[in-house]
Amino acid sequence: MEVLQRDPECSPPEACSVLESVSAAAACQPLSCPNHEGKVMEFYCESCETAMCLECTEGEHREHVTVPLRDVLEQQKAALKTQLDAIRNRLPQLRAAIELVGEISKQLTDRKNEAVTEISSTFEELERALHLRKTTLITDLENICCTKQKVLQAQLSSLLQGKDNIQSCSSFTEQALSHGSATEVLLVQKQMGERVSALARHTYPEQPHENGHLDCQVETEGLRRSIQNLGVLITTGAIGHTSVATGEGLRHTLVGQHTSVTVTTKDKDSELVKTGNAALRAEIMSVDGAVTTETEVVDNKNGTYEVGYTMRSEGEFSFSLLLYDQPVRGSPFRLRAVKPSDVLQSPDDVKRRVKSPSGTGGHIRQKAVRRPSSMYSTTKKKENPIEDELIYRVGTRGRDKAEFTNLQGISTSSNGRIVVADSNNQCIQVFSNDGAFKLRFGVRGRSPGQLQRPTGVTVDMNGDIIVADYDNRWVSIFSSDGKFKSKIGAGRLMGPKGVAVDRNGHIITVDNKACCVFIFQANGKLVTKFGARGTSDRQFTGPHFVAINNKNEIVVTDFHNHSVKVYSADGEFLFKFGSHGEGNGQFNAPTGVAVDANGNIIVADWGNSRIQVFDSSGSFLSYINTTADPLYGPQGLSLTSDGHVAVADSGNHCFKVYRYLQ
Repeated sequence: MEVLQRDPECSPPEACSVLESVSAAAACQPLSCPNHEGKVMEFYCESCETAMCLECTEGEHREHVTVPLRDVLEQQKAALKTQLDAIRNRLPQLRAAIELVGEISKQLTDRKNEAVTEISSTFEELERALHLRKTTLITDLENICCTKQKVLQAQLSSLLQGKDNIQSCSSFTEQALSHGSATEVLLVQKQMGERVSALARHTYPEQPHENGHLDCQVETEGLRRSIQNLGVLITTGAIGHTSVATGEGLRHTLVGQHTSVTVTTKDKDSELVKTGNAALRAEIMSVDGAVTTETEVVDNKNGTYEVGYTMRSEGEFSFSLLLYDQPVRGSPFRLRAVKPSDVLQSPDDVKRRVKSPSGTGGHIRQKAVRRPSSMYSTTKKKENPIEDELIYRVGTRGRDKAEFTNLQGISTSSNGRIVVADSNNQCIQVFSNDGAFKLRFGVRGRSPGQLQRPTGVTVDMNGDIIVADYDNRWVSIFSSDGKFKSKIGAGRLMGPKGVAVDRNGHIITVDNKACCVFIFQANGKLVTKFGARGTSDRQFTGPHFVAINNKNEIVVTDFHNHSVKVYSADGEFLFKFGSHGEGNGQFNAPTGVAVDANGNIIVADWGNSRIQVFDSSGSFLSYINTTADPLYGPQGLSLTSDGHVAVADSGNHCFKVYRYLQ
């Protein structure tokens, strides 16, 4: 402060360099010691990094290393100069960043202007089409009317002619009878008789030859709805340096074998982007920079993308993943392709070969404590030599039995059944505990008993199947064989996702859209509801699934708040656990949740594609090892009656069952 006050030109301080301030201090009167009045600070304590007077060196600093102030000045100036050089070296990076952001801003403005032009052109074309249709309708109307009028006018002319003939004949005959002499009447009698008889026999077109029906019916309601929804503005907040790629295919692949990796897009705050349409491209190049392999990108429309490729030759390659022309985290990756005959076969060798090197990008390694294989109650030989707790998987992408498209919720029953909500196929599929297909039911529609977007599913104590239907905004109840019984929550729910039944038979429903939890009686009467949108303990941001623990408490996964929250049976907040991240006990958007007989809480970690296990108080215990057949955006999760964990592996369009030792 004293240095800056002595030099009035050094204001504000940001305008002066550190070296100029030091030079100003050297050129002015030496500074006085604040602890000993009148004493000049001539020494410097290296331990305390401060200046002092002679008395200070003999006092509180007597055991410290002190040197004359002038001796250390040059050393400190050199150190500051080094620091200054370091920050100046960042200027090129900042200039490049400014140029890049400016270019993106320009691209954004250009695209906006192009979109405005396209919108204007499209609607002008539609206006022309409407005007043309209007002209065509009017022209056709005039033609039809003219044709019908010609028919009617011809009929009218014939009738008028007949009328005139009859009137003329009648008038002549009446006049002859009234004023003619007997001779005159007798002379014209024959001609008049024939004329009257002819007119009497003549057939006239007395019935209309046309009708007056001519309307214009224009059905506008559907068109108005279409116009209201005409045009979709497509954008996304995804950026490259926060988005991540996962999968062993980033670094290892076999020649001739189709391999895919998953890219999960995130925004500037590292929050998951849940919409598609991002501009993602992949390049695989040889060491000489030549593009060697074609890649394909599949947009899952949920913020994740599958990048597939098939290598045709062995060797080392550079695998680049570019989101809006910017590399995702860790890109480019060093990819090694080997022939299938060169693959090492021992378990230890395979583990070494597929292990991701430490560094950015790549799949997050689970650090679960491995259980000895002797504890497993199976003798089934694994085809994959990596040790894993997967027992089996069921399903591929499709619409047939045991095929799924974006499955969501999963539940189990005490009589050994696994029930799956097949969301995009608008149906429920039922399997046995060993994965055998048993039953499928559900018809797409918006009437009671139909399914539009089933997301959550549970089985009550009577065996009835309870389904949360997100798009129909209600909860449907079916018998165990799929017969519709009733629906509840209509008019209250905005977007139900997870559903569970507590010990009182109450149906607990998580409303993902309204960010709250409803508690209904089985007959649909509302008991209570709690929650609102927000980040506090009693609030949610996109809650997903729900489970009931052995104390009849309600366990809810809070997707965008990256936590799990526990409430009493009547909705009073008890505690929460979890934070945003990739470490033990952290979440990147939790989804499915289940509770075992001991109260341990099992959570599907959607963004990190893993399953974590916590004790009843929320302390992290372990992972379920899913390494050999990695999960891809797991959703619902449940415990089977024989103690295994069933999870809806939504991104892989299947469900998997893992061993779980309580």
